[in-house]
Amino acid sequence: MTESASAPRDEFSLDRLLAVVRQHWGFASLRPLQEAAMRAVLDGRDSLLVLPTGGGKSLCYQAPAVLRGDTTVVISPLIALMKDQVDGLIACGVPAAQLNSSQSPDEQRDVERQLREGRVRLLFASPERMATPAFRQLLRELDVRRFAIDEAHCISHWGHDFRPEYRQLRQIRELFPQASIHGFTATATARVRLDIVEQLGLRDVEILVGNFDRPNLTYRVTARHDSLRQVREVLERHKGEAGIVYCLRRKDVDSLALALKQEGINARPYHAGMSPAERKAAQEAFAGEECDVIVATVAFGMGIDRSNIRFVLHAGMPKSIEHYQQETGRAGRDGLEAECVLLFSPADIMFWRWMLDKSIEEGTAPADSEYRDNFLRHINDMDRYCSPIQCRHRTLVEYFGQSYEATTCQACDICLGDLAAVEDSQTVAKKILSCVKRVDERFGAGYVASVLHGDNSELIRQRGHDKLSTYGLLKEHSVRDIRDWVHQLIAQHVVEQTDSEYPVLRLNAAS
Repeated sequence: MTESASAPRDEFSLDRLLAVVRQHWGFASLRPLQEAAMRAVLDGRDSLLVLPTGGGKSLCYQAPAVLRGDTTVVISPLIALMKDQVDGLIACGVPAAQLNSSQSPDEQRDVERQLREGRVRLLFASPERMATPAFRQLLRELDVRRFAIDEAHCISHWGHDFRPEYRQLRQIRELFPQASIHGFTATATARVRLDIVEQLGLRDVEILVGNFDRPNLTYRVTARHDSLRQVREVLERHKGEAGIVYCLRRKDVDSLALALKQEGINARPYHAGMSPAERKAAQEAFAGEECDVIVATVAFGMGIDRSNIRFVLHAGMPKSIEHYQQETGRAGRDGLEAECVLLFSPADIMFWRWMLDKSIEEGTAPADSEYRDNFLRHINDMDRYCSPIQCRHRTLVEYFGQSYEATTCQACDICLGDLAAVEDSQTVAKKILSCVKRVDERFGAGYVASVLHGDNSELIRQRGHDKLSTYGLLKEHSVRDIRDWVHQLIAQHVVEQTDSEYPVLRLNAAS
């Protein structure tokens, strides 16, 4: 049963909303933020909902659309994601449709006919289609009063996945002044949230932010030295259980999936270089529990609704904490314990820097300095996360601007005592600070670590830093360990790091 678009507010009561949710999705109750987000949509008040992966964001615009009985337009970034959502809604008995470039002219005309007949509750489209005059005219004819912007962080320059085409969505406010606009994302810092509000022109906005902590997830970060063996160790701990292995490169996906298959593990690859049919088959096999292990690039994951994923393994460092939070959030959505392992190497940082330069050179990323600085800032934040600085749960929660009250999480490598304490740590700290001073506070953590390690590099020799008293003072330790210790000192505010493309260490009063 649906209600007319002109129904008074009491027709959109919580009881009626719950009846719709029970009928189509089978849920008997709503989470607190879900109810508040749905009320904003029903009342026609602009809103922004930040709810971590698995929190039930989609339901917050889907259920109100069914109850109201008119058409809500959903802006979604990926055709594959649109199709999954439309298929899922239709299976739930919700009239939904999509308009995108993968459809034939006849299919598109059929969708438009259904829209004009008032038979579609949710229409999915890309930001590019939203920019076309014909589509805008169609929406005017339908007198659309609600827009849901999925993956809303894509509109922000400060976000982790900025997409220039999303900037055009600011025109929705001008073109449809009577409509309410609702942003939805799994990851957005306070700065990004404010930027989303400004870019979308949200008015009298209701901002709702969920708890970023996932206490049922155990986080571990391990130095990468033998990828295949380390991946096998994780899979051995989760034999017969579902998991996702993320790789940075397509070729790594193919080689690792093949190696696992040869060992009798039912693993399937997934990346953008595969055909649509191959990707669809892999995704459906995983979602349908015919396959338990997916080896993938970040192209995999959006719209995956498998609740019993027991591990997420990153074989390389993601390019931002937001990506990491979103990808690890696919584990343990049933509330049971799950493990998140990250295999890290300093080479990952160089890879992301190379990808940035390549994307700018090819014109697939903005060339402006703001975008570059923000991209590098995300990499540096992720690099610091990979260092054993403090409780992983605390680091993630505080990154998104929330407080973490517990003294220990007992669900990360640091709090579980997996890592050994540094012997004579105060002396080590003094050596690091002394080296920062002796290189005139002009270099970053990596260079300072190289000097302390005693690297025989041309740059160090050219600058005469091989003659410093601090040169080789920590030669018995790895450069990676020394960099970790530098980051720990930064986290404890004993030394500062400039916020720039090439971060430089500076001493402060605590030093």
